[in-house]
Amino acid sequence: MKHLLLTTTLLLHSTALCAQDEAAAYSPHAEADFPTLVLFGDTHVHSALSADAGGGGTTLMPRDMYRFARGAQVNSNTGQPVKLPRPFDFYMLTEHTDGMGVITDIMRGAPNIMADEQGKKFHEEFAKGGEAAKQASIDLIAQFSQGTLSEALLYQPGNDGYDNTWRDLVEAAEEFNEPHVFTALIAYEWTSLVAGNNLHRNVLFRDGPSRALQVSPFLMSPPKGSPDPRDLWNWMQNYEDLTGGDVLAIPHNPNLSNGIMFAPNDTFRDGEAFDEEYLRTRARWEKLVEIGQTKGDSETHPLLSPTDEFADYESWDWANLDVSEAKTPEMLPYEYVRSILQKGLAFDKAQGVNPFQLGFVGGSDIHTGLTTQDDDNFFGAFTWMEPSKDRATMYAKGNDDLGISYKGWQYATPGPTAVWATENTRAGVFDALERREVYATTGPQITVRFFAGAFDAEDAKQRDIARVGYAQGVPMGGELGPQSEAPSFLVSAMRDPMGANLDRVQIVKGWVTEDGVTHEKVHDVVWAGDRVPDENGKLPPVGNTVDLSVPTWSNDIGKAELRTVWTDPDFDGTQHAFYYVRVLEIPTPRWTAYDAVRFGVDMPEEVKMITQERAYTSPIWYNPEG
Repeated sequence: MKHLLLTTTLLLHSTALCAQDEAAAYSPHAEADFPTLVLFGDTHVHSALSADAGGGGTTLMPRDMYRFARGAQVNSNTGQPVKLPRPFDFYMLTEHTDGMGVITDIMRGAPNIMADEQGKKFHEEFAKGGEAAKQASIDLIAQFSQGTLSEALLYQPGNDGYDNTWRDLVEAAEEFNEPHVFTALIAYEWTSLVAGNNLHRNVLFRDGPSRALQVSPFLMSPPKGSPDPRDLWNWMQNYEDLTGGDVLAIPHNPNLSNGIMFAPNDTFRDGEAFDEEYLRTRARWEKLVEIGQTKGDSETHPLLSPTDEFADYESWDWANLDVSEAKTPEMLPYEYVRSILQKGLAFDKAQGVNPFQLGFVGGSDIHTGLTTQDDDNFFGAFTWMEPSKDRATMYAKGNDDLGISYKGWQYATPGPTAVWATENTRAGVFDALERREVYATTGPQITVRFFAGAFDAEDAKQRDIARVGYAQGVPMGGELGPQSEAPSFLVSAMRDPMGANLDRVQIVKGWVTEDGVTHEKVHDVVWAGDRVPDENGKLPPVGNTVDLSVPTWSNDIGKAELRTVWTDPDFDGTQHAFYYVRVLEIPTPRWTAYDAVRFGVDMPEEVKMITQERAYTSPIWYNPEG
């Protein structure tokens, strides 16, 4: 009888297990085969090894930066203690490749530098410090871009100083890379500056030292480099063929390229039209763009988006990168990301290839070795911008002939790149970037999910919104094929736990009509409070709780979380289109407001004191041809 009871019990247990196998797992998190981790990092930062950083007084080296990024307190380049409120999840040092290592040799007066007349002069000027060193840094960069640096200062692969620097950079990344805790990706910046126009790309590796050290970085200067992006892409192809590795290139600061970064024709081939091979090659290697950093926001511009009340955000629109040429309105459509995405749709419609199917990343481009993205903890873009009573009003750069100048306050606190990853490893972060399941913020760690597919209002109520999103649609960075009915969009945004409440969530749409004309529209899809759009569809402002005397703000307005399902009321299944999310916080104090109080400074009227931080998701594209 005892054996009979045991057999019956086992049979019932087995039957129950079979029933469970046939049904979905009880745990909603079991067997999840989609990205569940949001990770925040910096994809663009410099140490003293970059000439324009070390030459400007930066002393922090790669290992100092990694310690800082992982949460340790360090002393800044001006001796001030500094620490992050929370560590980064991943980090990439992107040193300028041309002349890598030369600045540290100039600063210490290496024998080969002192034996060169130009090198000795630079050493002496840097040794003076202050304005003399700042001017020497400007002169060094200018002479590099003009091709007038002496051969002794043109460090290139094959030079011991250069090769040792590259090897040490790779080794430092390996030392601090700790899978599932902190990811240090190997990377560099290809610094193509053509007639003062920024064509820079950050190149990042999925791989470790065993592959990365089989090559030397690609330069701008011949004979080991070229300013033409085609040649960079060839280098990338050769790297993958040689090593079996994987690389990506990320263009940055299109707003400082004077229309060259995303020009409508080939500026290296006398303005000839792009052929299909060019379009496909560019689309393969450049899947992302840096939408904002310390030198301005590149989402859109008031002249391009006159009906967008939030278009004028941290705009730098007066000149190119080295302030050698003034900006004209004709350049703007080829510098700002929203317009560039529209140009991509037009290419796709006309030639069947979209070379500008670009996801969005943030990036600091900080040259102090200290990525500080919070307004109350901003240590500037360069060493001269580290906290002081004068930094906001200090002269930064200009061109007297053009009547152009700007000051320290015009630099912005940069924002992180956020990736939706399966794990915090080099592969996990890189793969998220490669499939464009990424987004950028202007500083806060806002959490955003965005899907397109077939959703209804009930789906926005699900707490496990990702499971619904992946099951019924595609995520940010993805593409929808032909649809017989208007797709719906599922969006969820949560405030930074340490930050401000949210004002609203917007979906920005761009499309191209049959005649090849591109269009855009910004839709407020969900917002905080009981505000009602007016007869023109404009939503009233959320309000402002900023107290500049402290400075501080309160979360008495706005909302901690906003989510909804939205369907495009103007959907046309025959039109190429893109959609991306812009999330706006309530107003908060800008870094200049903190300086005013901490240093007791009366800021000039021109200085911006309040900001409205935001996040931009990578787009989702609709392709009627599939």
